[in-house]
Amino acid sequence: MVFDYQEAFSRNIGWLTETEQELLRTKRIAIAGLGGVGGSHLLTLTRLGIGAFNISDLDIFELANFNRQAGASLSHIDKPKVEVLASLALDINPDLKLIQFGAGIDTSNVDDFLEGVDLYVDALDFFAFEARKTVFAACYDKGIPAITAAPIGMGTALLYFKPGKMSFEQYFRLEGQSDEEQALRLLLGLSPSMLQMPYLADDSRVDFKAQKAPSTPMACELCAGFAGTWALKSLLGRGQIPAAPRGIHFDAYRNKLSTTWRPGGNLNPIQQLGLMIARRRVMAKPSNKNEAASQTPVSLVERIIDLALWAPSGDNEQPWRFEIVDDSHFVIFAHDTSDWCVYDLDGRASQIAVGALLETISIAATNESYSATFTRRLDSEDSRPIIDVRLNKSEGLAVSHLYPFIKLRMTQRRPLNTVALTPEQKQVLEAAVGDQYKIIWLETSKIKGRMARLLFSSAHIRLTIPEAYEVHKQNIEWGAQYSENKIPDKAVGVDALTLKIMRWTLESWNRVKMMNRYFAGTVLPRLQMDLLPGYRCAAHFVIVSHQPLKDIDDYLAGGRAVQRFWLSATAQGLQFQPEMTPLIFSRYSHDGVKFTDTPPARARADKIAGELEEQFGDSATSANRVFMGRIGLGDEPKSRSVRRPIGELIKTPKL
Repeated sequence: MVFDYQEAFSRNIGWLTETEQELLRTKRIAIAGLGGVGGSHLLTLTRLGIGAFNISDLDIFELANFNRQAGASLSHIDKPKVEVLASLALDINPDLKLIQFGAGIDTSNVDDFLEGVDLYVDALDFFAFEARKTVFAACYDKGIPAITAAPIGMGTALLYFKPGKMSFEQYFRLEGQSDEEQALRLLLGLSPSMLQMPYLADDSRVDFKAQKAPSTPMACELCAGFAGTWALKSLLGRGQIPAAPRGIHFDAYRNKLSTTWRPGGNLNPIQQLGLMIARRRVMAKPSNKNEAASQTPVSLVERIIDLALWAPSGDNEQPWRFEIVDDSHFVIFAHDTSDWCVYDLDGRASQIAVGALLETISIAATNESYSATFTRRLDSEDSRPIIDVRLNKSEGLAVSHLYPFIKLRMTQRRPLNTVALTPEQKQVLEAAVGDQYKIIWLETSKIKGRMARLLFSSAHIRLTIPEAYEVHKQNIEWGAQYSENKIPDKAVGVDALTLKIMRWTLESWNRVKMMNRYFAGTVLPRLQMDLLPGYRCAAHFVIVSHQPLKDIDDYLAGGRAVQRFWLSATAQGLQFQPEMTPLIFSRYSHDGVKFTDTPPARARADKIAGELEEQFGDSATSANRVFMGRIGLGDEPKSRSVRRPIGELIKTPKL
């Protein structure tokens, strides 16, 4: 087929005149960077009918580019971006005049890069500070207009540097600053309104020290659309373009457009205040974990362990370590926390967690077409069980339907929707636990109210005994959205004011006693963490074994049933919160174990035990209760516990 420029771009006519389209054909645009936004810029401007480009990039395509970069595909892995994008652009317009700069741009070739250029469109990597300063300075000296459109969140922020007006350096003031400070100044200068911040899901992914930041495909495409429009206006002299220090920031997620004006750029007092706040936030941010520990699992065993780590455990304790024996055999070295954690009577809670780990291993193995068998070493102590795991190739084994939900399973401590579970939902959950267990549903308004009051009472024990205080002090990570080995404070389930009070109070046991004695210190947290969520759910439930739980193997099996139930709930879009303290304190009472030196707390535990017996009777005796919780539809938690890196949990075999 013979290419015809007029026919190829005829659908532009109407928004452009035929004369303007021919004029665009004579223009040359320079684009530095062909990654997140640069490739989209090139293809969009090519479809606009621009006739010539100088393009630059020194990188190759990698798998990590797939979420956002034009040209990123399996067929282009390890290929130079500049060559791939040139090919894609020429496939749109074979008459393009393209000059490629495959070694990047610096002071040695910037003049050649800008030779004969009518407009520069910036698409350099956010952290390419020196190259960006070099190109913008050269554009200013040569009188070349320059556009920068940054992909920020799910929107774009644009600045236009017009010849004779404020320069890039005059606006951003990057010269002589550290890389981290340059990153802060560039970000705040591009988006003074910071429209993106309210919906940033994980701020740990913004790491200026490591020069890493997230990006979305929507933002990159918006950048190309906005920059292409400004390029048209600049090249054709149509309409007004706000020049720096004016800019715009459009955020599609928040449906907002902000026009900004910062006289003096980053020297503006408002910007200075914003930079001060940003510096404090960056400095307060916890340092990154050891990169070596965050190794990528390579072998079959490592891949399975890496998924199994997402099994639940009390307070995210993760009471297990692993030793790899060979390609199909590894060993779990588990331990309980009964020697210091009041919630782990006889280590049973830890054993349930280890059972959940075993079930997760079994489910993860199906994705590799393997089955898993488990053998507990009988000479190992119940408090430190050792379990051999052997993987067996099973051709034709179907991947478990629960596999996709291993990492999605989490705890939601905030109130849920009260819409009742459907019979179909309950049927799936009941089937998940297996024939050896049954589910008791507690779902009428009256019973939910009773359960809420029971949880409220149980929480009084949690918040008034020193044994529990030591656990809470150790297992909450303050100021965290995610935690690798604790519960992040933002996932506790209370409002900001209560969280601040809790943090101050937990500094010492004396503060706890003072708050409880004089200021009803338990009331606010119990209302928010226990009473209100107890009412606001679809149902409470108890997983009950048909046979009394007598030994560690019974609790391991119970933990496997719990994990199947939890993953099945996740698969149905249901949120979930364990409610184990009533079971634990009632068992202390039933077994006659003195768990605290606080007499009122022991008396309250006796009362809770009596209420549970009255509620369940013979249908769920103390010895048969495996797990209790609440369930229902609800928002996905914005904060959660994550897991230690696999490298921290693999033991080196003894020689």
